[in-house]
Amino acid sequence: MRLFSALEKIYTKENLSALQAQRLAHEISFGPVVFQASRLMVKFGIMQLLIDSKEGLTIDEVAEKTGLSHYAAQVLLESSLTIGTTIYAEGRFTASKAGWFLLNDPMVKVNMAFNHDVNYLGWFRLEEALLNGTPEGLKVFGDWKTIYEGLSALPAQVQKSWFDFDHYYSDEAFDEALKIVFAGHPRTLLDVGGNTGRWALRCVDYNDGIQVTVMDLPSQLEMMKQQTAGRKGAERISGHAADLLDRSVPFPAGFDVVWMSQFLDCFSDEEVTGILTRTAASMDAGATLFIMETFWDRQRFETAAYCLAHISLYFTAMANGNSKMYHSEDMIRCVEAAGLEIEKIIDGLGKAHTLLVCKRKQ
Repeated sequence: MRLFSALEKIYTKENLSALQAQRLAHEISFGPVVFQASRLMVKFGIMQLLIDSKEGLTIDEVAEKTGLSHYAAQVLLESSLTIGTTIYAEGRFTASKAGWFLLNDPMVKVNMAFNHDVNYLGWFRLEEALLNGTPEGLKVFGDWKTIYEGLSALPAQVQKSWFDFDHYYSDEAFDEALKIVFAGHPRTLLDVGGNTGRWALRCVDYNDGIQVTVMDLPSQLEMMKQQTAGRKGAERISGHAADLLDRSVPFPAGFDVVWMSQFLDCFSDEEVTGILTRTAASMDAGATLFIMETFWDRQRFETAAYCLAHISLYFTAMANGNSKMYHSEDMIRCVEAAGLEIEKIIDGLGKAHTLLVCKRKQ
């Protein structure tokens, strides 16, 4: 298993002293309360107050400005001090660099809302999910086989945090991907797992001649129609309903481009190979398959790999019980086993994406 050089430096040797390692072990043991205390420091406005205050604030001043009791302000500030998001000097608390990022880093905001609203209660059943191969944590919301079947029925805030998370990790990569996809002047594009039609709308806005077909579950296509209705180019977006896990269902043929963005990570290795095999069978010799994914091993920055590796466990507990954020070598094996070959690998799209450019083997 190969890693990008930035990750290899960190993950192939011990980098902590004994005391640092012990501290990390204790941080892990208190992980849930660290998360919730930090989340509430942001939600209650305490972190913003500390950042805005040049001299820092006392416990009483924080309590007065937030409307919290002295007790509530004290326990949150003292917890944050030991976490490392605040600093204490001369009776006053100020925000640390970590506290600033906690409040201002957009990825932190998205990840925190996603983990609190979508995953937090379900994490309690991660052990069962790993043992059973099914998303046992999803039961906190409903009796579905996968989260995708129940997306339209999730509570409003849960649904919002799920889509905010999904869109955050894809939107910036779309700008660069559009240039690559349309360099070949396609006339027809099949968007597999197109969700709410976000990519489809970008395509019809980018190119006046493209016809886009979104292939997804019937419930997802209803959401897509609602989201695209009345938007520019929506008349050039159509839907093709299908259960993508049903191996007897063929893929529609005749498309110049087949597009899969943050889609194959929703399936197990075996399922990915099956989906790609049917994709290859539907492709003409001149057709191109683009697979855009966030491979954890191909990240320039270790923080991105950290986030992606933990997102895998969302798939385990909540999404479907058997998929993950892939190591690129695993995905490449699936592509080749399906009768496809990779013409090009393009790294560095958006914050963390890689684009695999694939053709059918001749």
